[in-house]
Formats: sequence, structure tokens, C-alpha cells
Amino acid sequence: LYGNLGQAEQRRAILQDPQGRRKVVLATPIAETSLTIEGVSIVVDAGYHRAPRFDPRSGLARLELLRISKAAAEQRAGRAGRLGPGICFRLWSESTQRGLIPHAPAELAVTDLAPLALDLAQWGVRDATELQWIEPPPAAALAQARQLLGELEALDQEGRITPFGREMARLPLHPRLAHMLLRARELGLEETACDIAALLSERDLLRERDHPGRADFAVRLELLAALRRDGMQVLQARGGDADIARAVERGGVQIRRLLGLEGAVPPPDTDVAGELLALAYPERIALRREQGGGYRLASGSGAKMAPGVSGAGELIVCAELEGKSGSEALIRSAATLTREALQRLYPRQMDWQAVLEWDSREEAVRAERQYRYRALVLERRPAETADPEGQVAAMIDGIRAMGLECLPWDAEARQLQARLLSLAAWLPEEGWPDVADAALLDTLEEWLAPYLNGISRRSHLSRLDLKAALLACLDWNQQQRLNELAPSHLQVPSGSRKRLEYADNGAPPVLAVKLQEMFGLADTPRIAGGRVAVMLHLLSPAQRPIQVTQDLWGFWERTYAEVKKELKGRYPKHPWPDDPWSAQATARAKPRR
Repeated sequence: LYGNLGQAEQRRAILQDPQGRRKVVLATPIAETSLTIEGVSIVVDAGYHRAPRFDPRSGLARLELLRISKAAAEQRAGRAGRLGPGICFRLWSESTQRGLIPHAPAELAVTDLAPLALDLAQWGVRDATELQWIEPPPAAALAQARQLLGELEALDQEGRITPFGREMARLPLHPRLAHMLLRARELGLEETACDIAALLSERDLLRERDHPGRADFAVRLELLAALRRDGMQVLQARGGDADIARAVERGGVQIRRLLGLEGAVPPPDTDVAGELLALAYPERIALRREQGGGYRLASGSGAKMAPGVSGAGELIVCAELEGKSGSEALIRSAATLTREALQRLYPRQMDWQAVLEWDSREEAVRAERQYRYRALVLERRPAETADPEGQVAAMIDGIRAMGLECLPWDAEARQLQARLLSLAAWLPEEGWPDVADAALLDTLEEWLAPYLNGISRRSHLSRLDLKAALLACLDWNQQQRLNELAPSHLQVPSGSRKRLEYADNGAPPVLAVKLQEMFGLADTPRIAGGRVAVMLHLLSPAQRPIQVTQDLWGFWERTYAEVKKELKGRYPKHPWPDDPWSAQATARAKPRR
């Protein structure tokens, strides 16, 4: 038992079986209405329902599977006791029952607010918070609704209702349909527009989910034409639903009356279906993508044909579009639109634009002139010149798309980054910049953009001096103190300058040095103004670590004698004095006799 079920089938579900047999009714929330189904003594409740949720970001409604409220659970249980004693089996735990919300959210919070926004504008209300609400409308959904009304010419740039908007408000229809009907009257297409408005206001006229023409909205108009020409049996033979067809015909009569149309109803013109749908859904005009399949909507989001649906044209208007959380919308039905018709309908929204954008396939900035309708690129031509600032911005987009690893990092640049990150961790009060990869990727415009002039493709990035770009993140005082607080090298007692290896997690830097080069030094070297002791990797003559320590004095006192005993015989050419405190540090072996 569900809403799209034909009237005869619904009666079979509701009425008792003529032969008195017991029956099972699988029902959607249609059974939560005042409808009484005779003979029901047992209810099995799954505890879920599918409900439409309007997404203001995409402007689409999507069906979501949700837990029912406590009120709905009580109502469903009452089904079992409508006409006598009964029992309800709830397929969830008592703890889940306690966690159910008391009532379903108000429709205002989950629905398309375009009709409300038009009413508010007609009343002169520009700020919804001026009114007292039981529950105020969501700000994001209301803002999206006002944006749509602006696109439909119902509101001006200041958010005030236009004369055309007042005409729309006089029609008791959704603003999309009102806009389509009024513009269609100007174009002499009002008869077919009335049929489309009636079709969009009712459930789908096509009964069969696997109908070969399901994707083509014009098939619905053809069914109406067949009904008026050949009768209801022909419509049903072609997959149409008789009950819905009657409702569509009644709705069409009422809409024609609103427009003052009289006389015989002509057959609809299927060739203008896309043109009229574009007047109702300007943001749902879609262009087939060159790569990856699917479509790009004029709103900028993506969509793909629903499973089993195929055969749409290059430029279409989506009549039935189902939003999907976290993925592309599904196109259930659409009509083909010609570019000439689009140009006639929205000439002010179509123009040539100079565009600089990142081409991920070529890994280069593409400079071209594009003929666009909103987010749809209908034609491209190469540009003769490119704006330098726009080229830099497009290159930054490309770097973000490729990731920070596309930059010419070498060991010295990574070490400089690690030194700066270490200082930020050791000396937080001094305000050292965050140069972690994530932060650098977020702030490319600030630190890298000045170095991107003349760079327009990935191969050009090898020219960059990343060390200079990172140093430019420091103020003058920090640049002066960098080598003092986090030096790249340290001079050891032997006189050698040894590299410090920094980590990007704030760990002490590593100084790898041969043990003999540290003779005479008692205390572990320290950096960052004495706050951080260096991690010493004391090496054998074969450059293998003997000891890892931050306590050099303790090594000489407690460990050196054991190390000397073990290694003196293995490396006799190198000095192993009894007193490392007073011995001469050296990087060399003993001189030959």
C-alpha cells in the first residue's frame, strides 16, 4: 500500500478479502493517515521511514531513510487496535525507543522555502526575523529560496518583489511553475505549459519503472496527446496510469482557468518541453561532460542518469532530479534543449568570458575565452593574452589539485621547513609561522604567489626557490635569529662543522658525529636559547651509531670505558684515550709511522 499504487489496487489492500482469507499488507507511511484498514490485528513496525529532505546547498530534495519519532511509533501501534484488540511488534530495542525524538521536525525545517520567500516579499518583509515564528525558517534554506526567486525575476537585487514577481504571486502555484506559465504566455506556448505544470504537480504519469522512455519527459506529453486523441485505453497500453492521468487532466483545466484559457484543449507540443522546463528550472539545465560521463548542471554541481536510464541529449533540462547525500544527483527524467532555445530564454546570462583555469590533463594553466551559461561552458576559444594575476591564481588551483609534493622540495628545503616547525613547537610565545604541509597548502596565495610570475605549467615549478619562499614567511627579526636558535650545522671540538637533522614534529635535532671528534666536551650542545638538548648519535670509525644520548657527560662517566674496551681492538688506528675529558678531539686516525 503506497501512494503511487492505483486506486483499484489500494482498495484491494484496504478492504476485507471477499473470501474471508487472512492477508498481509506491506505499507509505507500512507497507513499513518486516518485511513482504516479492516481486519488488522497485528502490526510489525520496522521503525523507519523515507522522508524528503531539502538541501539548500544543492537546491534539491533527497529521500533519506530515518528513524521514526515516538509520536509516529504510537500512531503505527494504534493500527493494531483500530477496530479491536491487537498487538504491535516493534523491531528495535527499548533503549532505542527511549532515544527516539518526540515528534518529526516541522515541515518548515525540511522543505523548499521558495513559496514562503515569495509570500514574504509580497508582504514587504525583507528580514524574516522581524516576524514571530513558532519555529523560524532555516536561514540557509531561506537564502537559497531568495536566490532562486532572483533568478526567476521575482525579486530585484535589493530583495524587493518585482512587478513580474507580483504576477507570479497571484498564481496559486510554486514560483517555478508560475514563472514558466507567465513566460510561456509571452512566447505563445501557454497551452503546453499548462500541461507541463499539471504533470509536475502530480505523481509520475508513467506507471512502469522500466518503461523504455522513462528518461524522456516528453513521453509524458505524448501520453496526454494519446489520451485526448485515442482515449484512456491507449494511454494505459503505452504504460500510463489512468488515475494519475485523470488528475493531470483536472489540474490542467484548473491551470488553464487561472490563465483565462478557454475552448478545446489542444494536444501538447512535445518539441518545446525542454524550453518550457528551462523556464521552471534554470539551474537544472545540464551539459554532458566531455570526460567521465554524466552531466554538469548550470548550478555547478554534477548529475548522472539514474540506473537503467539512457538516451539523453547533449544539452538537457532535468525535470525529475533526486539529490544524493555526498554524491552526484540522479536524473530520473529530462527533456532535450537546443542551444538556440537557451539563447532565446536567457540572453542576459550568456556571454563570453576570459577564463584562466587549471587543466589537470595537460598539467598547465589554460587561457581561453568561454561562451557560458552560468557554470556551463558551451564554446571555447584560445585566448591571445593572459592576465598575470589570473594566471597565478589558476596555477595555485593546480598546485592544490596536485598536492604540495609537486613543488621542487630538496633536502635543504625540507630541513628548513623542519627547523621552522621545531621553533614553532619549542618557542610558541615567539609566533614562529606554521609551515606544515597542510598550512602551506591552505596559504599558497600568501607565501608562494609572489614567486609564481611567469609559471604556467607543472614543469615550470622546477624554477622555484622554495628556501627563499619559506624564509619570506619570517619577519626581519625571525630571519636574524633563525641560525642562532636553530642552526643548520654545529661546530664540534674537532673543528668540523656537522649537519643537524631536524624533524617536523618538534623532536630534538640529531647530530651524527664520530665519537673521537667529541673528546674534551663535557656537556651536550643545546639550541633554541638553551631549551633543547641535541640528540647525539655518537658513531664508530665505521660511521655506525655506538650510543644515542642527550647526556654526553653521563656517557663519558659511565659508558665510554665499556665502549673503549669493545672497540679499541677492532679499530686500533683510531685514538681511544683513557681520559676523554682531556684528550685532543680529532676527525683523523693515528698518523702512520
